[in-house]
Amino acid sequence: MFIPGVLFCTICACKNDMNEIKALTGTSGRQEDVAEDVTIINSKNGKITMKAFAHEFVRNSAAKPAYIDMNGKLKAEFYNDSGIIESVLTADSSRYYEAEGNVLVWDSVVIVSKKGDKLATSELVWNATIQKFFTEKPVTITTPTEVIHGTGMEANSDFTWYQITHPNGTVQVNKGEVPQ
Repeated sequence: MFIPGVLFCTICACKNDMNEIKALTGTSGRQEDVAEDVTIINSKNGKITMKAFAHEFVRNSAAKPAYIDMNGKLKAEFYNDSGIIESVLTADSSRYYEAEGNVLVWDSVVIVSKKGDKLATSELVWNATIQKFFTEKPVTITTPTEVIHGTGMEANSDFTWYQITHPNGTVQVNKGEVPQ
């Protein structure tokens, strides 16, 4: 009787402090998958829609909301249905929110379209629901004939249409296009 009683008291007295375990093992409470020099390929109906390349890949599925960070010279190529690159995005960092399909890219963001138009900004948001890019930051759009500056912008997925919210600077227009 004595031995089972001592054994029961000893087992009940054991307690692990999670902070002490984390300090000893060097692990945090975050559940992250980490990889280097990653290529991600998205496809739809058997056709490639996007390829993304990044030096650092971090996926945190335990976060609320879950996300994927791609950092260190991110490059994303966007393809049309014929497999031709429509535009290329480069940036230093990005965060992809898996559940919503939304993407935030920041630091040295540049998009170049297949016709040569170039967007440069410090931050850009991709809204997957409406398939558009947005920013409230300063932007510079360079085309073969002009350079347009402004603050805030909205653009479609292949960057064939865009609207600068608050443009500034000189914009070239053809005679008769501006109302009197």
